[in-house]
Amino acid sequence: MRFNKLLVVAFGMIAAFTLVVSACGNDDDGSSAPTPAAQTQSGEGSEGGGSSSANADGPDVAGSVTISGSSTVEPISVRVAELFEDVQPEVEVTVDGPGTGDGFKLFCAGETDISDASRQIKDSEAADCAANGIDFVELRVGIDGIAVMTGEGNPVECVTFNDIYGLVGPESTGFGSWSDAGSLSGLDTSDLPDAGLDIYGPGEESGTFDSFIEIVLEDIADERVQDATTRPDYNANANDNVIIQGIQSSDTSFGWVGFAFAANASGVKLLDVDGGDGCVGANATTIASGEYPVSRSLYIYVNSAAAENNPAVSSYVDFYMSDEGLGTAVSDVGYVNLTEDAKASTRSNWAAR
Repeated sequence: MRFNKLLVVAFGMIAAFTLVVSACGNDDDGSSAPTPAAQTQSGEGSEGGGSSSANADGPDVAGSVTISGSSTVEPISVRVAELFEDVQPEVEVTVDGPGTGDGFKLFCAGETDISDASRQIKDSEAADCAANGIDFVELRVGIDGIAVMTGEGNPVECVTFNDIYGLVGPESTGFGSWSDAGSLSGLDTSDLPDAGLDIYGPGEESGTFDSFIEIVLEDIADERVQDATTRPDYNANANDNVIIQGIQSSDTSFGWVGFAFAANASGVKLLDVDGGDGCVGANATTIASGEYPVSRSLYIYVNSAAAENNPAVSSYVDFYMSDEGLGTAVSDVGYVNLTEDAKASTRSNWAAR
């Protein structure tokens, strides 16, 4: 299997690593009926908790799979492809991560087989797919938290949703100090320090940006009759590592990235977050349970026609649905595995496509 990966950066909870690969491949698309052999395997996975070696005894396949989208989900799809290579070495998989929104543009134009996404598809994006005759299957593959961070020298330990809104929400344009968050009329914030505020985070092309707004800012913005968005004047970047470097550069910085990218980063402090039920730190346990208030599901979207017509795609997604995909690959790159019930639901969605 030739595996052509652009640049993949995956920070795991137990190990951080960087992959730059351009010679292995596998297939990450799965939204339509696969070949009969693959269909049998996916059906077994959906009813029996997932096979541990999908396609190991099935027919050899060859072909290519193109995957684009979320930089957060990208490491999972890459890791699945690496494991899949041992089973189907003649499949070439290309994975890149320009962002969830940019990935859906390519996917709905029919340019990719699978779209990695750190949020669910928007109605407008689904309409674009429909207009272009692209049918798809949505498959939930893992769980991630969004880490809220500052520099190591900041005395702040916990922030509320109101604090975060006051720091980076749509009414905060021009604020240069943490204490400025408390100046917004009617917003009940913590006693934040009079310290410089340098903000680093993902841009609008990122699913992390969308999820952060939806989880943290949207309800507060609606109550205050404001647009649900961030202030425009911060350091936005599509590269999670660049964001972390920015946060490292200032003791009183503020920023957010996917937890798997932040878990083992040095020179940053992960802040506890109070979403209304007290301060909770981000870790594998609190993210999996949903106790950490800034948690989200991760998805792949598979082009149904590509899965039906391309055995490489259906075979790759079959493998994604196996224990190696929904279990080993997800945990290998530092994300949180779905519960067994949630895995069964995902497998059922794939089998019923």
